[in-house]
Amino acid sequence: MIDETDAAGDPTTPGDPAGDPTGDTATAAGGSGFGASVAAFARTHRLALSITGGVLALALLGTGAVFAGSAVAGGGDAETVAATSTPTPTAEPARPAPAAAVAASRIRTCSVADRAADGRLANLQAQVVNASTGEVLYDRGGTTPSRTASVMKVLTSAAALSVLGPDYRATTTVVKGSEPGSAVLVGGGDVTLSRTPSGTETVYPGAAHLDDLAAQVRAAWDADPSNPPLTKLVLDASLFGGDEWEPSWDLVEREDGYMSNVTALQVDGDRDDPGANTSWRSGDPIGRAGDAFASELGGISVIERGTAPADAQQLGQVSSPTAAQLVDKALVVSDNTVAEMLARLVAIKAGTGNTFGAINAGVLQGLAAYGIDTTGITVVDGSGLSDNNAVPPSYLTRLFVKINAREANLGVIMDGLPVSGQRGSLSYSDRFAGDNAVAAGAVSAKTGWIETGYTLSGVVRAQDGSTLTFAIYALGDVSDDAKQAIDTLTTGFFLCGDNLSNQ
Repeated sequence: MIDETDAAGDPTTPGDPAGDPTGDTATAAGGSGFGASVAAFARTHRLALSITGGVLALALLGTGAVFAGSAVAGGGDAETVAATSTPTPTAEPARPAPAAAVAASRIRTCSVADRAADGRLANLQAQVVNASTGEVLYDRGGTTPSRTASVMKVLTSAAALSVLGPDYRATTTVVKGSEPGSAVLVGGGDVTLSRTPSGTETVYPGAAHLDDLAAQVRAAWDADPSNPPLTKLVLDASLFGGDEWEPSWDLVEREDGYMSNVTALQVDGDRDDPGANTSWRSGDPIGRAGDAFASELGGISVIERGTAPADAQQLGQVSSPTAAQLVDKALVVSDNTVAEMLARLVAIKAGTGNTFGAINAGVLQGLAAYGIDTTGITVVDGSGLSDNNAVPPSYLTRLFVKINAREANLGVIMDGLPVSGQRGSLSYSDRFAGDNAVAAGAVSAKTGWIETGYTLSGVVRAQDGSTLTFAIYALGDVSDDAKQAIDTLTTGFFLCGDNLSNQ
């Protein structure tokens, strides 16, 4: 027997719970009234309720099957329907990440302001870089291109080591002339070739000598019985073209013995005294070389200018010191003539020409190998004598980082630099003297001076163990005592080291 239920399935006619005639269970479950009656009915009609529950469960399962079938018929599966019927949670917008903390800049406290304010420095430009970190520690107009004086020789040397290579040698040759009884002395750009006897030490260690070349020529000439007497010498200096003297140079440089005309054929840098770095130079180095060689040959009655015939028989040859040795000479005593020799040979080897006008492109091509931006650089000559040269101090500080690290062949420059109180132009009695002697041996740098400026650039092994690269230009109305002001400022860099303040 199944009791009638209302629409909700609840029993409509309560009865006493089976097995509990006293009604205590109903009372304990909730007392008298409707709730107690329902509980009693459920105990009394347990079987009927079980059957009713089963029917309800089957009905619900059937309904689910209908919905599932509808889903399949519509092209989806039950899981998809179930998933799409569940609301998709909305993702919270990403919270903005805090910006990375900016590293605090180190406060450096060692000032050189008083040294930099020295009036002897005139218009000061300077920059100092920590060679290990690349950080600019000090800057006064460091990115402005300006004249460098002889510091330009550092760029010339770097270009020569790149384009020519450290083992390059310039060769002077003698060949048969086109006329019977003639020979041609062909200049190869070697300004170190000497008229002194072999075995004599000149200002150029390892220089070739004319007497050696003349002996080779005489032996080759006399070995051919068909040759007439050798009576004519032709001088071929055509390897270098254009002006022999850069128009912006002051002629006093030649008269005072600091610079020769730039020619592909000359002897002893055209010095009056082959053993003196500073010695008067003539206005005709080619003629001087020809006279000296004719004297060694003997029997020469005619000397003239010309060019060698193509494919002429070679009678002899001698070679200069290596490019590495020439770089050392150009740097340590600031030899202008050697610097111009290197610059011109760089231009020729680079294919930019053989005149002063070709030097800029040739040197810049050589410097490109080091990967430093050369924007703003103008190279008028190899020696730095011209006021028209322009190099920013910042280029030098970065080039010296590479020189200090001995990248490529740049270690040759590092080894050739003057050293404070010890070597070359920084060992003279007026450099790094007095209080500045504390930096003796700690500064390796190239000096420079012309009428309108004094310069110094190189490497400082600072007191605190750091390594700095620096460039100082004192430009304008300057006098010789600017050198001491530059040394004093450089000594300040040495004392401050990595604690150098830019204030």
